[in-house]
Amino acid sequence: MKFSTVLLAAGASAHYTFPRLVINGVSEAKDWSVTRQTKNAQSKSGIENPTSADIRCYSSTTAGSVAEVAAGSTVHYISTQQVNHPGPTQYYLAKVPAGQSATRWDGSGAVWFKFFTTMPEMDRNKQLVWPGQNAYKTVNATIPADTPDGEYLLRVEHIALHMAMQANKAQFYLSCSQIKITGGGNGKPGPLVSLPGAYRTNDPGILVNLGAIQANAYQPPGPAVWGA
Repeated sequence: MKFSTVLLAAGASAHYTFPRLVINGVSEAKDWSVTRQTKNAQSKSGIENPTSADIRCYSSTTAGSVAEVAAGSTVHYISTQQVNHPGPTQYYLAKVPAGQSATRWDGSGAVWFKFFTTMPEMDRNKQLVWPGQNAYKTVNATIPADTPDGEYLLRVEHIALHMAMQANKAQFYLSCSQIKITGGGNGKPGPLVSLPGAYRTNDPGILVNLGAIQANAYQPPGPAVWGA
């Protein structure tokens, strides 16, 4: 199984951002109103160093509003271009500490838990493809019903793996949104990790030759999915 040079070259310029959160089919009012504007809002370039401080939210500013999200809701993000690179989409949450606000908190510390990831399948051309590939939005994820109430940062990432056979060539496209979860439960989310800290350059889900593995051999980076 091989990726052609032509395919890699054609896809190299297809960069994107996720400026708008959609909750149960309803989008935030405008770009970057609940979602924190990322540093690549203009360039659309991804992060290549998974240990960089930018791997948390890729933002230098917070958003002005907080979106209310009922536990059990479905969420996704609108993309500025097709999410056409192969690679997983993952969702994380981090609970805002008591006495702080989602509009100000930076998400530091071992506070992040993963609640959703995607796995590939082999297509008829013997290439690995992921759910949502070539769509103009990220795949849907469901806020776990047992998530405790409170304010959170919601983080989405798509890891583009078309050049990932070289160190620091996987590309991370991500956004963080400010939300308040209501109607939740008494779950104890985990494992909790820090961002940066959860990823290393040589993790098998980051440094990987997609032409040399089977679909069920791919290992998404980061902690286990809570509740999986």
